[in-house]
Amino acid sequence: MSKSNMKHLEKIKESIGDDKILSEDEKSSSYKRIEQWIAEDKGMDVLSQDLINISARIRPLLAELGLV
Repeated sequence: MSKSNMKHLEKIKESIGDDKILSEDEKSSSYKRIEQWIAEDKGMDVLSQDLINISARIRPLLAELGLV
């Protein structure tokens, strides 16, 4: 996750915590959703890095086979 995205999510979390209108359940639900977004984003970063690494390892094999 980019630093700017993380900063935005932290600001949102602070705003939720400071809010006087939301119930504790609503705040808790919102925090959980934000944590899900962070986890999903980190998962996508890991996936994309894994695909890059796999691609780098497979490329020579594909070249030997004359496929690239």
